[in-house]
Amino acid sequence: MTAPHKASLSTAAGAIVSKSEQRVRTTVPTSQDGNKPITLKPRIFMPSIFMMDLLATVPYYTAYLSRALMAEGAAVTVGSISYYLDPECFSVRRIRVDPGISNIVGRHALPRTLRRGLKFAETLVNMAALAVRFLLSPPAVIHVQYLPMLHWRLPLDYWLVRFGRRLGSKIVLTVHDLPPEASPKAHRLASGRLYRGADAIICHSDHVKKQLTAQFGVAENKIRTIPHGPFFYDLPHDGATTIRDSLGVLPGEAIVLWQGIIFPYKGVDILLDAWKRVEAAVPGARLVIAGTGAPHLLEEIRAQVARLGLERVSTLFRFVSTEELVAIYRAADVVVYPYREITTSGALATGLALGKAIIASDLPVFRELLTSGEDALLVPPQDPIRLGDAVTLLLTGQELRERLVSAVTAKDFGDQAWIGIARETMQVYREVFGDPVPGDALLGP
Repeated sequence: MTAPHKASLSTAAGAIVSKSEQRVRTTVPTSQDGNKPITLKPRIFMPSIFMMDLLATVPYYTAYLSRALMAEGAAVTVGSISYYLDPECFSVRRIRVDPGISNIVGRHALPRTLRRGLKFAETLVNMAALAVRFLLSPPAVIHVQYLPMLHWRLPLDYWLVRFGRRLGSKIVLTVHDLPPEASPKAHRLASGRLYRGADAIICHSDHVKKQLTAQFGVAENKIRTIPHGPFFYDLPHDGATTIRDSLGVLPGEAIVLWQGIIFPYKGVDILLDAWKRVEAAVPGARLVIAGTGAPHLLEEIRAQVARLGLERVSTLFRFVSTEELVAIYRAADVVVYPYREITTSGALATGLALGKAIIASDLPVFRELLTSGEDALLVPPQDPIRLGDAVTLLLTGQELRERLVSAVTAKDFGDQAWIGIARETMQVYREVFGDPVPGDALLGP
């Protein structure tokens, strides 16, 4: 990862100063003779951080970041319900969620329609409870991860954030995705109001930072670029052999993996067009597409596989547990990200964390993380011929593949990355209180 965007591992953690609390005593005690003042170290107080992801929209990011912040001494309340597809997402990382007053729906397997209705009702109760809590004792910082209701006619979660700000809370917003240019005008206007109204914004690349400024009029000096952290590196490494066997992959055969939530911009159709060339050039290679998405998108993929006559494509169109997901990554020889466009990619962060040979589209966000020929192969977006050639090159070139893996592994993209991310995030908290001083300087000699 390039120096400007890699989480700094040397930034001191420090403590953070709350707006409502003093760092230095206003009275200076003296020695027993009453003449010589005693030099005191500044007293640093930690503000309360409310980490807001009320509907568990980005649960793994919220969990890993919150755990790292707590390890660095931050006082974090994780405002999220349990993630219904992985109810232990938070608890396995020793995080207690506190969405307000109720956390029941996400803990149970329910039919989709029933789950959505109950989830909405539970959210209303939780937001009412949080409004009362904020009124009595507003958090120093509300760190917003996602506002899924922002574009509704009644954007209740956005109103809750505005209510907190009226009570004196500072608003820090992490921008995970920008609304596409083709999205409804009302959506972009609502997003712009949210961005401009935040006290500080965290994004994951300089490319997104430029878009926030150019497209939404956000002041550049309140945007901080902090890289996306890795997922699942801390889970057991077993299961790769079982996955290969379940897919019918013979010893010596190679697996190429695409994994994620399926959207058109992620280029699965481009990869399938490229795979036609790979099947002709590399006997025994198998493409695995693992993820979920809208039913019509899944059907389009099945139809394209049939239309192209592809014979070595395995699809796992279902929720994959984190343990199975890690096993699939471990089993893969090459991981591919053939995106048309991208704001940030948790899937890429996982590929980096698990030390895989990577092929990705040559997009600005990916160029900030990867260097073609050194730790990945970057190919022009929407070019199935070049993509197919790159996949073939890695599958037939073991020496190149091993060199890329060694370069990715050397990044040490695991706990150390999250430590750096947590420290940079804590610095953002300091800055919204007008204190740009690094942590060790605050602590005194």
